[in-house]
Amino acid sequence: MSSLTAQELATQPATWRRAAALAEPSDTALPQPGERVAVVGCGTSWFMAQAYAALREAAGQGETDAFAASEFRYARQYDRVLVICRSGTTTEVLALLDRLSGRTPTVALTADPTTPIKQAADRLVVLDFADERSVVQTRFATSALALLRAHLELHGALPAGVHPVARAADDAEQALAQPLPDGLLTIDQISFLGADWTNGLALEAGLKMREAARFWTETYPAMEYRHGPIAITGPGRAVWMFGELPAGLDAQIAETGGLLVADSAPAGMDPMADLVRVHRLAVALAEARGLDPDRPQALTRSVLL
Repeated sequence: MSSLTAQELATQPATWRRAAALAEPSDTALPQPGERVAVVGCGTSWFMAQAYAALREAAGQGETDAFAASEFRYARQYDRVLVICRSGTTTEVLALLDRLSGRTPTVALTADPTTPIKQAADRLVVLDFADERSVVQTRFATSALALLRAHLELHGALPAGVHPVARAADDAEQALAQPLPDGLLTIDQISFLGADWTNGLALEAGLKMREAARFWTETYPAMEYRHGPIAITGPGRAVWMFGELPAGLDAQIAETGGLLVADSAPAGMDPMADLVRVHRLAVALAEARGLDPDRPQALTRSVLL
């Protein structure tokens, strides 16, 4: 029987479409054009916050910051704080919402509206259909980003080169159907690279591999990779780029003897769909190592302090 993680990650095209269908231009729960917004999360949710913040600013919708809940800058003033929290019980998130109560409007994007976040946030946006039984997040996080992308799309505010969610879901079906890139089950390290909004996806890719497979990964902005981190790349190690690889970097990676995974992605594949391939790889590596991808070492569904 396949793991819960494998089953859940395979539903992402459907949950993205369902999440996108929830986006309404008249819905005032999500950030409105021109607002100064902070997006907050922990772990995977923080990385989705980073991706959305970059997309929203690039779309000209307003200044948007992303924070780990424990690192929020309370001295800054925002029109709205959007929290992403699958469980609705994470200690740092609830503490932040308590401090902001009565001071800044807050919205929580969650999978479970019966948890304490219901009372802590001013408003909820619920993606209960994307909730998961696995400790490892896949579909909830990407469905949250799909909803936020779709909301930008409805405002006519997708940055240049960013696909509509419908196209991303189609690409995710390809990512699920096609074989994984050759050679990745026998390497000992991957460096994930991103640029602009895909930096958040690259960070999430690295985290997923560490969580599910206890695998050594590092993550960098693509243009920063040449400023030192390329030194660890070599035979038996790989580089995975989300989006377009900077000019000349392919040749430099080839000189190290490392494997460049970017070349294996179908041309024009949406980076969020490419993340689905990493989800699949994380499960495959976990199983090859005799690990349970549903129950990573020392992790639980929610961090309660």
